[in-house]
Amino acid sequence: MLNQLKTDLKKLSNPDQAQILSRFFKTWKGEYGEWDKFLWIKVPVQRQIAKKYSDLDFKDLQVLINSDIHEHRLVALLILVQKFSKWDSKLQEKVYKFYLQNSRRVNNRDLVDLSAPNIIWNYLLNSDKSILYKLAKSNNLREKRISIISTYTFIKSHQFQDTLQIAEILLHDTHDLIHKAVWRMLREVGNRDPKQEENFLKKYYQSMPRTMLRYAIEKFPENLRQKYLKWLI
Repeated sequence: MLNQLKTDLKKLSNPDQAQILSRFFKTWKGEYGEWDKFLWIKVPVQRQIAKKYSDLDFKDLQVLINSDIHEHRLVALLILVQKFSKWDSKLQEKVYKFYLQNSRRVNNRDLVDLSAPNIIWNYLLNSDKSILYKLAKSNNLREKRISIISTYTFIKSHQFQDTLQIAEILLHDTHDLIHKAVWRMLREVGNRDPKQEENFLKKYYQSMPRTMLRYAIEKFPENLRQKYLKWLI
């Protein structure tokens, strides 16, 4: 089954997408995705493959996760998301632990964003979330991104505390990938409770990265947005 999955993906390879997707995944020389290898397959097509091979066992998923090919890793993660969605508590725990054991292989922003909220969030929603704080303090860029992006579904459940506390930990991170992740989650908090986001910004706006602040206030009322923008001038 594993070899057939790889064959299916190879047949779907689309080099014509390379120029478009290489910019999104930062694969130019010196960028964080420089080393990654791609088949250049769009995500909806990979979702179809993941659905077709959703019964793939964990041994084969480990092979895919260890692959240098981006689509192999993403399909493996999409299969894990499908397994987690079956609401079998033992299977969910196995998926969750497998995911954390391989968190350093979840090493591009799409891999994080398409998997972490769908696996981490539900497992931790009503339990100890200390693992997120450990990931936030990691020296690994993608584990930091996992920590903040995983809180998205907490936000959808109107639980903002962990998002704001992890945002505080990541506030002075030097990488724009983390800046973007933090402002996205701050903005999601603001979409549901503007006061919570504004209270956070009042406390930190003078010390947070300018790009993070600029995007975090993007949907503020114009008069309030201008108030913060004046500080950036």
